[in-house]
Amino acid sequence: MFLQGSEEEIERQVRKLQLGESIMDTLAQESKALTRRLSAADRDRLDQYTTAVREAERRLVMARAWERKPKPAAPMGMPSDPSNRNAFMQMTRLMYQMARLAFQTDSTRCVTLLMDGNNSPAIKVAGTKITDGYHNLSHHGMNKDKLTQLDAIDREQMKLLGELIRDLKRVEEAEGNLLKNTVVMYGSNFGDANKHTTTNMPVLVAGGRLKHGQHLAFDRTNNYPLPNLFVSMMQSMGLPVDKFATSTGTMRGLLPA
Repeated sequence: MFLQGSEEEIERQVRKLQLGESIMDTLAQESKALTRRLSAADRDRLDQYTTAVREAERRLVMARAWERKPKPAAPMGMPSDPSNRNAFMQMTRLMYQMARLAFQTDSTRCVTLLMDGNNSPAIKVAGTKITDGYHNLSHHGMNKDKLTQLDAIDREQMKLLGELIRDLKRVEEAEGNLLKNTVVMYGSNFGDANKHTTTNMPVLVAGGRLKHGQHLAFDRTNNYPLPNLFVSMMQSMGLPVDKFATSTGTMRGLLPA
């Protein structure tokens, strides 16, 4: 993301992208010739296909231009990856810093981070002795000692998330600050990791142009599908989207009136 490839590497990638564009051109020409022989219903289906082809071609052109774009100069030195796997929180802070720099330098518009507690050893947390990996602790069986350790880890994670949100807010941009122009979503793949339930998952959202400073609790027996949240997030950033995956609409209470 921040490192420029050699001229040979750039040319090799550009040739791959040009080949993709050539294939897209051929598909577009063949579909145009086919249109005259199709029924109205089949023409509609073909139109959906050619629209997808044109979108793929547009992305290839953008990707080719991106290869030639000089990588930005990040306002900090090359980070050092912690060598100790127990330094999970230190690694998390480092990834948050890189995500913020990527947004700040407009190197990307989207970052996804997986906090892989499944493979983590006993994590170092100041003030608390952690005796097992996060995954094992999450299957706590209501054991008091495990819950205490989980609480310490989760509080430390929230502290790091707070640092990320603070740092985003400190970056001034033409229209406000970086936090205002970014939506941060933090969540879990389980509603209750101890029981492996995937309903009523806790989600925290910050930034963007959403309504904040509130806790929204919905019907636990008939909750919204999570993609409703994604639709609300995209709409808050000005994207003309009203459907995503299994969404049934937006999530009530998030968008300003």
